[in-house]
Amino acid sequence: MEYISGRDRNQRNLLPDCIEDYVEENNPVRVIDAYVDSLDMEALGFSRGRPNETGRPMYSPYDLLKLYLYGYMNRIRSSRRLEAETARNLEVIWLMNQLRPDHKTIARFRHDNPESLKRAFREFVKLCVRLGLYGRELIAIDGSKFKAVNSADRSFTEKKLKERMSAIDAKIEEYNQLMDEIDARENDVATEYTAEEIASVVAGLTRKKAEYEGYAHRLEESGETQLCVTDPESRLIKSNGKIEANYNVQAAVDSKNKLLVDFEVTNDVLDKNKLHMMTSRSAELLETEDLTAVADTGYDSATDIARCVMDGIDVHVAGVDITVCVPSNEPSQEITSQVNGRCVYFSERNIAICPMGHVMYPARYTREGKAAFHNFKACGKCVCRYTPRKYREFVIAMPAGQFRTLYDDSDLFLKQVRITPNQKLVKLRKTIVEHPFGTVKQAMDSRHCLTKGLRNVSGEFSLAFLAYNLKRVINILGTEKFLTALQM
Repeated sequence: MEYISGRDRNQRNLLPDCIEDYVEENNPVRVIDAYVDSLDMEALGFSRGRPNETGRPMYSPYDLLKLYLYGYMNRIRSSRRLEAETARNLEVIWLMNQLRPDHKTIARFRHDNPESLKRAFREFVKLCVRLGLYGRELIAIDGSKFKAVNSADRSFTEKKLKERMSAIDAKIEEYNQLMDEIDARENDVATEYTAEEIASVVAGLTRKKAEYEGYAHRLEESGETQLCVTDPESRLIKSNGKIEANYNVQAAVDSKNKLLVDFEVTNDVLDKNKLHMMTSRSAELLETEDLTAVADTGYDSATDIARCVMDGIDVHVAGVDITVCVPSNEPSQEITSQVNGRCVYFSERNIAICPMGHVMYPARYTREGKAAFHNFKACGKCVCRYTPRKYREFVIAMPAGQFRTLYDDSDLFLKQVRITPNQKLVKLRKTIVEHPFGTVKQAMDSRHCLTKGLRNVSGEFSLAFLAYNLKRVINILGTEKFLTALQM
């Protein structure tokens, strides 16, 4: 019996004479095409959202966005690889109507439209809200590290620079001693290196030391603790046991279908002080006033938690069981003695409130760029005698100009609020928020950034997260049902 054999390579074959026959009716690529066509590129602020009246015709932002979404959904993020797909991939040929933009045009689209890509992501979130795909009750907040376009060898701290310059000094001294030995021998004995070769090496080491001295000067001028040369806006952050140049990407995920609600690309080492920003923006996008948010211990900030409470958001931060004071419309709120409270800073009034309801005023500005708030008189009479030292000073990082603003403590009524995390919700956090991060990093091959700078990286993750949400909705609804929903 013979094996299964293929067709003769010399046999002439014709592809379908109609491009529409290249993809089947339920192919997800049809969803990409229909969704992008439903957008208003000019309203979203895309460059070249309207064709020029004169000059050479240009590529439509509709086509380039379709190409990128297809690429991110199929682990193809590079502009050069996307250019290659336009010539050999039948789905891309159908999607692009046989257009073949070069890789520079493709890359320029992503580089020029980061803000518009973020708006496109949010437009899709609003569409999913209208389709009822968000539960709008519980969201999980978390951050994940993504490797920046900056190698470890091009990342420096003050300590690392000193060590490298000391090593260069030692090496130069070693070569100088070798030069002295050569001179002492009066060139009678053959050596491994000639005097000219050694002088060349020393000159190279001297140039390298001058380069490191320049980096040290830049660190001193900026006041930063680290410098990433290739991508200056990235930061050295520990991730998976290694310290690398990374970006810290914050994300809010809805519990119903594990769809992303909002995200923010930051270069902050810690997740602290991000909770209120993410929850308030998520509540606005989900169009709800009754929202519960859960986060891990990295978001332990009493000021952030208090602001969430003031906005009506029920927050549960793992391991954080505290008491805080927040503004009240009623003047007769009882404040009892307690020992596990925290101070809260109110930037609009430039004051801090201790958990016993006493106002702490700005007193001094430290060299480290932090403001210290005091009220020794109130602390001396405080009934909370168990841990009075905790509330005698409250320190917060702030710009010097903001510290100089006048404080306002007039018409301030307060109420004491106890915040205790729900352990069942805390345990659910990982099952909600780790799903998108894991999918984007592993299934969509987006562990590292391809662009540099906060602005461009934000545009890159707008594409990645929009592709994730789009792919997720296709899996939930199916192609046919989703296409029908887009036409409504």
